[in-house]
Amino acid sequence: MKDVVGSPGTKTGLILRIGQCGFATASIALMVCAAGFSNYTAFCYLIASMGLQMLWSFGLACLDVYALRIKRDLQSPVLVSLFVVGDWVTATLSLAAACSSAGIVVLYSKDLSFCISENLPCGKYQLSVTFAFITWFLIALSSHLMFWILASV
Repeated sequence: MKDVVGSPGTKTGLILRIGQCGFATASIALMVCAAGFSNYTAFCYLIASMGLQMLWSFGLACLDVYALRIKRDLQSPVLVSLFVVGDWVTATLSLAAACSSAGIVVLYSKDLSFCISENLPCGKYQLSVTFAFITWFLIALSSHLMFWILASV
């Protein structure tokens, strides 16, 4: 079978997983550094979702490193179906968290002007949500690739 870009056990798959893990970590770090995030449920959900995404991506990145190190193919139907389900679940959670947090940020910064009157760090909130959307894009790309790999295995 021809190797697909981003497939498990390849260098591009490792880069994709490191990107997912890195952007999820950056999203969490920015949200935690912003004062008052814990008062808003959507932001807490974003941290929980990005935390799960970070753990999932880190685990698969470690598996990719292991596969590259011992030169083993990870494209068995059982493993790929596990990757597909995991990627779909984390992609759905990441999109929901990013969208709900983006809605709160837009509401507070544009509609209610809470950023000015309540001294909220909306810039950090916005950057954290941006990183969450980048994370979602990478995981959506990964889940799409895994689906096609599963169809061909």
